[in-house]
Amino acid sequence: MPARIKIAEHQGTYFITFTCFNWLPLIQLTKAYDSVYKWFDTLVKNGHYILGYVIMPNHMHVLISFKNTGQSINTIIGNGKRFMAYEIVKRLKTQGEIMLLTNLEVAVSNKDKLRSKRHEVWENSFDWKECNSNLFIEQKLNYIHLNPCQGKWNLSITPEDYEHSSAKFYICEKQGVYPVTNYLVLDDLDFSNNVE
Repeated sequence: MPARIKIAEHQGTYFITFTCFNWLPLIQLTKAYDSVYKWFDTLVKNGHYILGYVIMPNHMHVLISFKNTGQSINTIIGNGKRFMAYEIVKRLKTQGEIMLLTNLEVAVSNKDKLRSKRHEVWENSFDWKECNSNLFIEQKLNYIHLNPCQGKWNLSITPEDYEHSSAKFYICEKQGVYPVTNYLVLDDLDFSNNVE
């Protein structure tokens, strides 16, 4: 489901995917993996849980359990995309990627320009699926962990060898670059309204 369909809930476990504008490899080009991890840090600090992820050169998949903070999930995702976009643009400027920056600037719609948006770093929408069972979560984890080994990517031989993924945790029981929470502990956690 595209993000244009607002997620009605303020809590729950969701499989989220978002993509760089025109599938450009902006994450890889700017080595912005660390900015994704900083966004994860912000999520965790606010009481959410990162259950699994893969960060590809031009898109990312993440399984997040959202605690009810009173903020919509769409807003949380939008803020994360904005934070990472600023960092990607800053790095493109540092790298002297003038032509690419110009193309990202030209791509901004007139409506978005009125809201002071200057560069189109991400596709406007994001995909999401609510995860209501462990079986569905396992299916999504398998999908994201195999992503780097698939077809055109060939970024690693095995899922656990790809650095920017939670596969090592689920396959080898060793935390990777970013520590994740095992989805099996969700049953013991309270995601109810914690807003004061």
